[in-house]
Amino acid sequence: MSRIDLILLHPPSVYDFRKKAAIYGPVSDVVPSTPIFEMYPIGFMTMANYLKSSGYSVRIINVALRMLKSRRFDVERLIRSLDPLAFGLDLHWLCHAQGSLELAKIVKKYHPQTPVILGGLSASYYHQELILYPQVDYVIRGDSAEEPLRQLLEMIRRKGPLKSVPNLTWQDDGGGIRVNELSYVPSDLDNLSFDYRGVMTSSAQYKDIAGHLPFRGWLNYPIVAVLPWRGCRRNCLTCGGAAQTYKSICGRSRPAYRNARLVAEDIASASRYLNGPIFILGDIRQAGQEYVERLLGEIKKKRVNNDIVLELSSPASKEFLGMAATSIARFSIEISPESHDQEVRKAFGRTYSNQSLERTIEDALKLGCRRIDLFFMIGLPRQTPESVQETIKYCGALLKEYSKNGNSRVHPYISPLAPFLDPGSRAFENPQKHGYKLFYKTLEEHRQALLAPSWKYVLNYETEWMSRDELVSSTYEAALGLNRLKVKYGLLRQKQGQIIEVRIREAMSLMRQVDEILLIRNERVREDKMNRLRARFSSLNSNSTICNKKELRWPVKSMRFNYPRVIWAALAKK
Repeated sequence: MSRIDLILLHPPSVYDFRKKAAIYGPVSDVVPSTPIFEMYPIGFMTMANYLKSSGYSVRIINVALRMLKSRRFDVERLIRSLDPLAFGLDLHWLCHAQGSLELAKIVKKYHPQTPVILGGLSASYYHQELILYPQVDYVIRGDSAEEPLRQLLEMIRRKGPLKSVPNLTWQDDGGGIRVNELSYVPSDLDNLSFDYRGVMTSSAQYKDIAGHLPFRGWLNYPIVAVLPWRGCRRNCLTCGGAAQTYKSICGRSRPAYRNARLVAEDIASASRYLNGPIFILGDIRQAGQEYVERLLGEIKKKRVNNDIVLELSSPASKEFLGMAATSIARFSIEISPESHDQEVRKAFGRTYSNQSLERTIEDALKLGCRRIDLFFMIGLPRQTPESVQETIKYCGALLKEYSKNGNSRVHPYISPLAPFLDPGSRAFENPQKHGYKLFYKTLEEHRQALLAPSWKYVLNYETEWMSRDELVSSTYEAALGLNRLKVKYGLLRQKQGQIIEVRIREAMSLMRQVDEILLIRNERVREDKMNRLRARFSSLNSNSTICNKKELRWPVKSMRFNYPRVIWAALAKK
């Protein structure tokens, strides 16, 4: 096999989490991945497809997942065995700050002359700090790395000049930081491929299924995401993907949309191979009424039988929900009210009322919506511990209203805003104005914070209304209350609820013990006591704490894959 041009490595949030005694907490309980955040960005797939179409060979290796699957998996042995033209690592989510840099250090240990390239939103924000780490050679900035990465690989291959590569941060021979113009900001996504067949082909080519899987458990729950655009029109307070953030980090003043016909084809393509749910990222109404009508019309033509999940950023009209119901055979919706308190919600940047939220729920259920997921959050401006408990009462009122015969299609969740306020968000850039206090600001501070023994000390903020201690205690108390409500209204069986309650109480106990251990001045004694808790930490970290992870799952058919088509796609030459 000829030399690979680029190997994309996805790191764990912390390296090496398998040897570390720590409570990672409920930071990922309401997303598909574990607290190690082993789910790689969808950009890995688009970059691989784009580069392959330009004649470059690309391999994806989900190092985090390989580590999760086996304590015996030797990362250094794997890295030592590889020999590409360049390595690429993602630092998209800031929770990978430690893991990404540590994995890059291992790459440099065995391949000192091979370029290491980092990219992603967090990498873009911290590019001038990131480039100073000796294990980092290049940083690609912006939300569309495909073409800049192609140009960079071309320059690496022929040892050409770097000053013409757009969006690139690098160091010259004298150690000076060079920041090329952020000039590649495409106005649409029509030249990208979101075809999952490329990943299937690559997994067969390199005989590495595990290295290409998105997250642990994906083979049992093959959910896929479809991306209609990059950018956003909204400015939610704590979001690192808000309009203001995209403008300052990525130079994007407006979203780059993908043609509605192509998005529908992306959905149809995924459905040909997978029988799991298909999640459309972002509220499609953001693109305007004409786009909504075209997209739903194109989806209707495809006659897709998979569950399709629509994300709402605000309550929807009955007209929109009716269009969704007639265009999508099996549709669900997801919306994040954040709080029951309309003033708290408004301070966060969402101005709608509970009445409009409930009207959307009622309309959607009447129109045949299979499921409605509601996400509430802890760590908001103006939110107090008492307000959090009132949110749980509101969830109870919703469940009482919409649960029929022990079968509710309404699923509420609550989780902390963790581990970090996103860099570039309004709250991060101007914390005092919005009632936040930041503990960490730089990349290095966040990298070190991720090594803390409990998630309380990883949090990079507290608010005027809740300290770190209150954020943690409110999270667990809210989880206990919501768990009991779900048992009461039939979303969880009694035994499931008991298991979750035991886990929550174990987490609360361990958090107290960690706090006590950290007061010990003798470092050796402190480490010894922490190590004695390692087995309990590992047990807690191996599953979600505050909810049943399986409850998050939308329906999946018993035959999860169309195996003949998957095999054909995996073996087909691109």
